[in-house]
Amino acid sequence: MKKAIFLCLILSIILIGCSNNSNTTNKSVTTERNQDIKSNSTNSNNGIPSYYQDYIVSPQVIDDRTILEIGQSFKDHKGEGILKAINNETNTFLIGQIELTIREVKILQFKPDYSLIDFYHSYTQAQEFDFIKLFVEIKNTSNKPLKFAPAAIINTNSGEKKTWEDDIYLEELNGQIEANAKKKGNIGFILEESDIDSIEITTSDVFNQTDKKITDAGKIQIEF
Repeated sequence: MKKAIFLCLILSIILIGCSNNSNTTNKSVTTERNQDIKSNSTNSNNGIPSYYQDYIVSPQVIDDRTILEIGQSFKDHKGEGILKAINNETNTFLIGQIELTIREVKILQFKPDYSLIDFYHSYTQAQEFDFIKLFVEIKNTSNKPLKFAPAAIINTNSGEKKTWEDDIYLEELNGQIEANAKKKGNIGFILEESDIDSIEITTSDVFNQTDKKITDAGKIQIEF
């Protein structure tokens, strides 16, 4: 029941955002460029960036952790993919008492294995498609549980819009995060048009355990 209430709250954010034509200011978001980007991007093991430590690979999306250069490809039992664009600058954003760190944003061309066709048919009828993915870390800096979604809406500069419901990774990054706890993982959305220069991410508002809004949603701009 609580999960259903939270999902309704996110939906209300999306509807309000549409009616207001995304005019909400971003006063609640502070950007901090990580002073040690290079150390975060160094490969810790077999070409995998160190921030992926303890990450459990998605069962339905290709393992792209070692794909770091445009044109680089990778194939495993889930399919094959090619990197088309990347922004791997680490940035941290403060949305109230939530600390959101974006480690990388990629656009990949992906051809899923035949065994996954049924899964992807709920998102697209295409046999091969492009998708955008973000690797994020979320930290609740307060001593009370909070509710938050790191990417409630994504708008591309080509005019395409995606919402949290379109996420193909399903790694449960939305919803409640316990006091002083952390989450990390991927969020991904299939694109109709991947020839883009930038995206705008709108987070959810931050809610407390009784679903009372305590901080407005933030807007984050990412360029490729």
